[in-house]
Amino acid sequence: MYRRFLRQPLIVQAIWAVLVVAFVVALIESRWSLAFVCAATFGLSILPVVASRRFGIRIPVRFFGWIVLFVFGTIFLGEAFDFYNRYWWWDVILHGGSAVGFGLVGFLFVFMLFEGDRYAAPAWAVAFVSFCFALSIGTLWEIFEFAMDQIFGLNMQKSGLIDTMWDLIVDTLGASIGAIAGLFYLKGRELGGLTAALREFVAANRRFFRKHRR
Repeated sequence: MYRRFLRQPLIVQAIWAVLVVAFVVALIESRWSLAFVCAATFGLSILPVVASRRFGIRIPVRFFGWIVLFVFGTIFLGEAFDFYNRYWWWDVILHGGSAVGFGLVGFLFVFMLFEGDRYAAPAWAVAFVSFCFALSIGTLWEIFEFAMDQIFGLNMQKSGLIDTMWDLIVDTLGASIGAIAGLFYLKGRELGGLTAALREFVAANRRFFRKHRR
């Protein structure tokens, strides 16, 4: 277990260390809600490792670091330390970042269905499906927030309709970036570190992309 911890990126190690310390302090001070948030954040951050072993998917370091950072920012900093209300841009960054990520995941999922054959469908069609996938996830999340507010009396939607619409707008922009990254990848062009992340994932999971050719 200790060796696996050391193999993770430094940012992941730092986040896990913060969560463990915060969990212990919360228990000592009898802050049960904070202890629960720490445990939940830690559990969700290691879920990709469990899932990757279950389905035989190798998650590159870059992808795993993004996932852990997102979970940490959303649950631990966002909810436990109220970053959403303290910083107006916090929600924008997380929604936009998650939409870009889901756009990339959507592209990889579709590309995996074609076993990496970049000529099985037009590049624009694959990018469009990736966009729809990412935006669908964002929409489902907004429905979840609405349900939690209505059923349990929470305030996840903050300012209601305005908050929801801005979230969807940001989701749309983020999903577009993720889909365009997939389009650029299929065209053999570069788009910052996004296309590099796609190449890294495909290279690490060649058995799912048997028909892929450079």
